[in-house]
Amino acid sequence: MYISSFNVNSINARINNLIDYLNNHPIDVILLQEIKSVEENFPYKTIEDLGYNIYANCQKSYNGVAVLSKFEMTNPKFSFFEDTQARFLEVDILDYKIICVYVPNGNPVNTEKYTYKLDWLENFYSYCKSLVKTNKKIVIGGDFNIIQSNLDCYNEDDWTDDALFTIEVKKKLRQILHLGFHDSFRAKNSSKKAFSYWDYQSGAWQKDNGIRIDLILLTSSVMDELKNSGIHKDVRGQTKPSDHTPVWIEL
Repeated sequence: MYISSFNVNSINARINNLIDYLNNHPIDVILLQEIKSVEENFPYKTIEDLGYNIYANCQKSYNGVAVLSKFEMTNPKFSFFEDTQARFLEVDILDYKIICVYVPNGNPVNTEKYTYKLDWLENFYSYCKSLVKTNKKIVIGGDFNIIQSNLDCYNEDDWTDDALFTIEVKKKLRQILHLGFHDSFRAKNSSKKAFSYWDYQSGAWQKDNGIRIDLILLTSSVMDELKNSGIHKDVRGQTKPSDHTPVWIEL
């Protein structure tokens, strides 16, 4: 089974990129973030014609997540705490619990946006803590908006005061990992410097000035099934691309 996660940065603006990606890679399940679409404008038929079932958690102009699956999906869940923003979607696929997240950016630091990010992550940690007690096979994929280490950015000095790289934010992610989750990319690429996001500004893509903030986390039982993981970097080089590129695992 191939599972991918992709921040599309507006599904309607990026629909051709998404179709091309799905036609050229054997993706069974894909988790999408920042779909930026209301329910009535989501391209259901276009995606269904590619053979995917769909659940979407929509929000006008901002946020929004979706799961596309060639397998049947059951037990959809659209929130894990009281939140007015569409940043979470959970479904059951076969014997896996699949969770798609779009973690808040949090910038600028020392504002309510940063407080919201910390609160969101604390609530998500509590939710993950309850999930691992079920001993289910859990896959969490999405845009985490967290740079874990200098190995995950082109220059750590440029991120010192950014909400993606603060000690508090990195600690929140480590707490989740310590519950028994594993970073699937690092499991197969322990020392590789590779990125999943490049800003549209200052020639970041051309200079490869990127960061790795798109993750797929796995519980130990899923890690036992992990064959490979990686980043489909080429998608970022397409015409009118998202500023993110898909990350993927093969089970």
